[in-house]
Amino acid sequence: MKKFKIIALACAFASVFTLCAHASGGAYNWYCKRAKNHTRPEAEPSMSFISECGGAYIGKNPEEKVLYLTFDAGYENGNIARILDVLAKHKAHAAFFVLENLAVRNTELVRRMAAEGHLVCNHTARHRDMTKMNDEAFAAELKTLEDILAEKVGVMCAKFYRPPEGRFSEKNLKAAEALGYKTVFWSLAYADWDNEKQPEPEKSKQLLLANTHNGAVILLHPTSKTNADILDALLTEWEAQGYRFGTLGELF
Repeated sequence: MKKFKIIALACAFASVFTLCAHASGGAYNWYCKRAKNHTRPEAEPSMSFISECGGAYIGKNPEEKVLYLTFDAGYENGNIARILDVLAKHKAHAAFFVLENLAVRNTELVRRMAAEGHLVCNHTARHRDMTKMNDEAFAAELKTLEDILAEKVGVMCAKFYRPPEGRFSEKNLKAAEALGYKTVFWSLAYADWDNEKQPEPEKSKQLLLANTHNGAVILLHPTSKTNADILDALLTEWEAQGYRFGTLGELF
């Protein structure tokens, strides 16, 4: 569990609520600032290359009431199955960005994701800093997960990639695009990653509802007990507000 606690804490750095990019040797960190009054957040002009390199973080049409549910799933702790149950209840399809660990240790769970119509996407094999890798090593990380999903799980990896820790470079995005991948960031997230300090459910639900915006790509961690507790109520409220749940292909 220590290893996965480190992964969860690393993800925290990718979910600080400021939408900006910090460049260091060509490497950027993607951060997500929650916008008030249901306003759609905008990426900085310096990051225009994201869309030019097959990346996206929000829906195209600012008038369309659509949400994209995405989950970063590195391991199972009893809550992922609960999340899947709620999604099935609402007939809502989501995208799960998985790691090698989940595919190897919880094969049936990943197989269930695909069987129930969810996208099983690439979060890399080992959750490394991809900006430190050359193109060959970068490709190997993505292909390792592809092979495990195909050979062990019997599932084809959907061609959507999410950088570990939200850390990326223009070179990374071009490398992913050359491999046939679209890079998916997010426009709404919150502090749900620390399983030992889970946020209060009602406050978390209200925070997400207050910051929902058209075309939101929502990042949640399915290991979060809070998320498992509030997801049914969240989806019910979003549906009541007229939102539908889109698929990642629509982003591009």
